[in-house]
Amino acid sequence: MKQFIAHIALVVKDYDEAIEFYTQKLGFKLKEDTLLSETKRWVLVTPPGEGQCSLLLAKAASPEQEFSVGNQTGGRVFLFLFTDNFQRDYQVMRSKGIEFVRPPAKEDYGTVAVFKDLYGTLWDLIEPAR
Repeated sequence: MKQFIAHIALVVKDYDEAIEFYTQKLGFKLKEDTLLSETKRWVLVTPPGEGQCSLLLAKAASPEQEFSVGNQTGGRVFLFLFTDNFQRDYQVMRSKGIEFVRPPAKEDYGTVAVFKDLYGTLWDLIEPAR
């Protein structure tokens, strides 16, 4: 049996501004942008590299969903972006205006810093320990 997580839904306010943030600021690739209806699109972005998991950018369609934009995990880190070169990616992200809310730290599992996406969703940038 083979199983894997293919996509993780991330509720966003606007498709186009989210695509711009993830592709221009984080360097993700736009994998798919398909119109499903007048108000709904199937938008997948993936980080550079060989991972299989994509983010499904899902536009909030109700007040309850709008309330969760940027806070899908109640203020905890939601997503974990692994890198093969922490310093390179940290410097590039800072130069593009990414807000880091916790500075880089060396932990047993690797080097990590916490940043926010355009809506305030918390991410870890991690270079795993060798």
